[in-house]
Amino acid sequence: MDSTINKSSYFKYVFITILAFATVFFHIYLVFTGLIPNLISRPLHLTFVLPWIFLFSKDEQLSKTTKYFGYILLIIALYSSYFIVNNYITLEDQYGSLEGDFQYFIAISLILAVLEMARRAVKLALPLTAAVALAYGIWGHYIPGNFGHEKIPLDSFLGTLVISEGGIYGSLTGISVNVVAVFVILGAFVSVGEGGNAFMTMSTKLAGRLKGGAAKVSVLASAFFGSISGSASANVASTGSFTIPTMKRLKYPASLAAAVEAVASTGGQIMPPLMGAGAFIMAELLGVQYSKIMSSAIFPAILFFAAVWIGIDVFSKKYNLVAMSEEEIPKSKFVLKLCPFFIIPFGILLYALLIVGKTPQYSAVLAIFASVLLLLVNIDWKISFKEFVIKFSDACITASRQIATIASVIICAGIIIGVLNITGIGVKITSSILYLADGQLSIALFLTAFACLILGMEVPTTAAYIICVSVAGPILEQFGLSPIQTHLFIFWFALLSTITPPVCGTVFIASGIAQTNWLKVVSKAMKLGIGLYLIPVAFIVNPYLIKPDINFTMSVLAFLKVAAGLAVLSNALVNDKFTKILRLFLIILALIIILLPM
Repeated sequence: MDSTINKSSYFKYVFITILAFATVFFHIYLVFTGLIPNLISRPLHLTFVLPWIFLFSKDEQLSKTTKYFGYILLIIALYSSYFIVNNYITLEDQYGSLEGDFQYFIAISLILAVLEMARRAVKLALPLTAAVALAYGIWGHYIPGNFGHEKIPLDSFLGTLVISEGGIYGSLTGISVNVVAVFVILGAFVSVGEGGNAFMTMSTKLAGRLKGGAAKVSVLASAFFGSISGSASANVASTGSFTIPTMKRLKYPASLAAAVEAVASTGGQIMPPLMGAGAFIMAELLGVQYSKIMSSAIFPAILFFAAVWIGIDVFSKKYNLVAMSEEEIPKSKFVLKLCPFFIIPFGILLYALLIVGKTPQYSAVLAIFASVLLLLVNIDWKISFKEFVIKFSDACITASRQIATIASVIICAGIIIGVLNITGIGVKITSSILYLADGQLSIALFLTAFACLILGMEVPTTAAYIICVSVAGPILEQFGLSPIQTHLFIFWFALLSTITPPVCGTVFIASGIAQTNWLKVVSKAMKLGIGLYLIPVAFIVNPYLIKPDINFTMSVLAFLKVAAGLAVLSNALVNDKFTKILRLFLIILALIIILLPM
């Protein structure tokens, strides 16, 4: 019996490894193949993603009925993708209109597979939103008044979503397959090698000796790791497993330890050079080079972590938080030994991207090749082929799982965007918000931020950003904001939803690691992170904050002004020695410093 189980586990591992290698190879291969028709590359992308969700999901609590339903959906969806790839020339000539019952079957099965894939990957909220959007597209003509629409023929509606580039295989899926997947692969290879260890070691070396050192290590480690993972949840789970127990051991309040990690991990999605998947989508939607997004985000990102750092300083005085012991601080020689594991790939990435002017995906592939070579050597810089094979396999599997999760979000969001475009409801919602704003930019900003926070509580940051920017983006641009201001503002509030109660996903993960009540964690997280809600408003009133490439001096001055305001605000919120009147005065002063135009 045990022999049978071992054989079964072995064959499963071999199959997963082969599938992972094929998934990674396919996405890297696309970078070098030139133009491949979208109705080939995008269905193949879905084909590689489907098994990771339906066969190899880490969720072990599925009922037998759900599992078998998933197997059936998987087989049908794989065949449907094959059908589209094999008949793409014929389908292109149909101009997004279905022909015959079989094509209806293909369309409906693919939509069901995408909805179920998203449900398994990121729970119910996103696919439920997509299902409501689909229902609106099919039956919305029965709705009276402005929010109804003309009846859309079912063959045209489903065809646009499935056999053309207006939904499942739309531009968002194109970004997922051509750009996001490649950077996910890079992050996985750097992390599985010694890169992740290098980030943590360097963070400990830089901040461990400071007052509140363990918390500041968490801030630096989250900034470093988040810049390659682009996922707040993954950031908390990885860096938090080290930093939170360390803080607790040094007598930090468990709620503070969890709050620091939750807030710091959220910022990884906005931290260059890699940022989150939403940043790549932003570059494509804006039609600008990714380096432009990086330069615009760099000062707000630093302010994000500076705000948390300042808050830790104030909490350190309140709780008398000590530094890490000398034994826990790594030696300089050890840090230098590890640094090349992330300096080499990131150096190649930035050189190819910023100096040579290569595309983001081509630059990332060059960095991936460097990361693969670095897997050949261990921490002592000795060649080990056995470790290489293990690490390479782990990196491919990690990358494939992450690609599948992100693709599940993006492809499902593509359905929502497709319905918005087909029905024109996005324009109607935009008009309604403009009416409510009554010509006031401040009201429009508030409504947009509120929508991002509410939507982001239930769906991942990337999906919340995509949906909100499609609806609210044109509104803010009508008020005179530049496209980059608009997109960064929306993306920023979408990512802040991860620490905003009542859902606050990163807070729940961090409180679980710290084994403490989440309400205590969210209370401290809000004190640490309240200034973060002001930073996007700051770069609206001080546009130079996101324009270092245009006027670096003014950008630095705007940065220093906002940083000073955040310092005043943190002291006002956390320092118990201040009277209520002094607190109120300092809060008002901080708001003036942060929000007053230069």
